[in-house]
Amino acid sequence: MSGRTGGRPELVIFDCDGVLIDSEPISLARLTENLQRIGVPIDLATVARRFTGTSMTSIMAHIATDYGVPTPEGFVDAVRADTLRAFDAELQAIADVAAVLETMPDRRCVASSSDPQRLRHALTLTGLLRHFDGHVFSATMVSRGKPFPDLFLYAAAQMGVAPEACVVIEDSVPGVAAARAAGIPALGFCGGGHWSHDRAGADLLAAGAVRVFDEFADLPHLLGTWDRVSR
Repeated sequence: MSGRTGGRPELVIFDCDGVLIDSEPISLARLTENLQRIGVPIDLATVARRFTGTSMTSIMAHIATDYGVPTPEGFVDAVRADTLRAFDAELQAIADVAAVLETMPDRRCVASSSDPQRLRHALTLTGLLRHFDGHVFSATMVSRGKPFPDLFLYAAAQMGVAPEACVVIEDSVPGVAAARAAGIPALGFCGGGHWSHDRAGADLLAAGAVRVFDEFADLPHLLGTWDRVSR
């Protein structure tokens, strides 16, 4: 397994929702409406605060514990289908993502809480799938999702890179916490449509991000000056 050989990270691990694609406003709204449909007394602000960046398995475990509402049969599949339909109508890539990925020389992969079908659908829909050469990893591939480190450690191992030679790009507190638990430094991205940028920056820094940024076009500079950024 390779380690860092120079100033830049050996591998850039991207979260997907809220980092590559501006999906969180769509998916959080669909999740909220579907939870309300099965009798969960929850609003969009609470769903966004508690569940952004969290896998559906973890979300439904919290719903059962905190609200006493068990997951109805077929509910998770129904939410996924509803979200994919909304993606078809509304989903866009984060501004400048395609241009940055086109030119950045770094090895990269995706490690997301979303299921593989949703990941492939969203990345294909936005034209971004080709930039990852099949290196797309889902929380369904590991025992525990974010904020546990399992997914990022799995992605690094699959790519043959030591955790300390990677950097994670994350937009959520659970994601930054997972990176930190994995021993991987994280850059916090707060340019997605679901966050107040000021609040997001403070929350991501408090979770352990080494730096935050809200314009994706700034990423090449951050990676190119990584020795200074990561201190």
